[in-house]
Amino acid sequence: MYSSPILLDNNEPKSIVTGAEQISSYLPLLSQKRVGLIVNHTSRVGNSHLVDTLRSLGVDIQLIFAPEHGFRGDADAGEYISSYVDKKTGIPVVSLYGSYKKPTASDLNKLDILIFDIQDVGVRFYTYLSTLVYAMESCAENNKLLLLLDRPNPNNDYVDGPVLDLQYKSFVGMLPIPIVYGLTLGEISKMINEEHWLTDSLKCTIKVIPLLHYTHTTFYSVPIKPSPNLPNDLSIRLYPSLCLFEGTNISVGRGTNSPFQLYGSPLSKGSFSFTPKSIPGMSKSPLHENKMCYGVLIDTTKSLSERTFSLSYIIDAYNNYTAPESFFIHNNFFEKLSGNKELRQQIIQRKSEQEIRLSWEKDLNQYKLKRKKYLLYKDFE
Repeated sequence: MYSSPILLDNNEPKSIVTGAEQISSYLPLLSQKRVGLIVNHTSRVGNSHLVDTLRSLGVDIQLIFAPEHGFRGDADAGEYISSYVDKKTGIPVVSLYGSYKKPTASDLNKLDILIFDIQDVGVRFYTYLSTLVYAMESCAENNKLLLLLDRPNPNNDYVDGPVLDLQYKSFVGMLPIPIVYGLTLGEISKMINEEHWLTDSLKCTIKVIPLLHYTHTTFYSVPIKPSPNLPNDLSIRLYPSLCLFEGTNISVGRGTNSPFQLYGSPLSKGSFSFTPKSIPGMSKSPLHENKMCYGVLIDTTKSLSERTFSLSYIIDAYNNYTAPESFFIHNNFFEKLSGNKELRQQIIQRKSEQEIRLSWEKDLNQYKLKRKKYLLYKDFE
């Protein structure tokens, strides 16, 4: 079930209304139902958390499911999260980033309906999307309705990057989509269903509460940082490009106050220097902790709209690394992020960004055509 898009009237600009804020549109679906929620710290309705809002309205919340970074959003990237009982509400919090990442049949047997409401950033390797895929799959397997409360995508205005080769499918890339896929979670949930991307071509019964007054040209400043190391709009816009460094020995500024806004290492050349430190709630054990790193502090002169996906940062970093044989970490995590086996070799061969882009152009163009079928909002083209 997908509601029709509501387009922005450019003559009468209006504030974006998130799916969660449209309580009257979905509250009747929750009456006399046992409800579970996949939420985190970004799941807000005004100044209130969605959990608190629904409890105040008498909704029977049985379970809270927590994605990567946890229910409160303060766990490190990749940090194991255990299940527990929330002290404030007394509701069990089931970790989807601990012993398992997919809601189990036992979990869903306790529920009549599952709600998904998390602020995403529109990038393939950002794992909230992977959590949505698993939630859809589990709901399909257990005949449960998934209610998705849509939120804006702050990287909604373009599509770019190599399309994932499913040979490198992992929790940081589960779908054959480019790095920047140009859809809200509401839109891509429709794509997942109709393209039969769930296991065994299952289809999830899903209802999306769409955004109001939103288009793919609407700039959205995320009011709450979506994860510990994406603290502002600049980091969110640079994230698609700089996250590729997570498959290398280059720091992206974890352990500083400007993560995903700088990069470097002890073996890099560069006029800018920084020293990663342990920062509770952001990065407990950052790469190159307590070591002087040299590299680049990315300038702030460009507008955010100009901050689109680029290989220039990683190409420049490789060319200015004094021990190129140790630039990439010795596993296939870089391939999982890039989505193919070619990009690592193309960088090592010192190919230009233009040459590299030609190698993924066909697949990217095919994705762009496919994407248009699933838009709920007016597009940027």
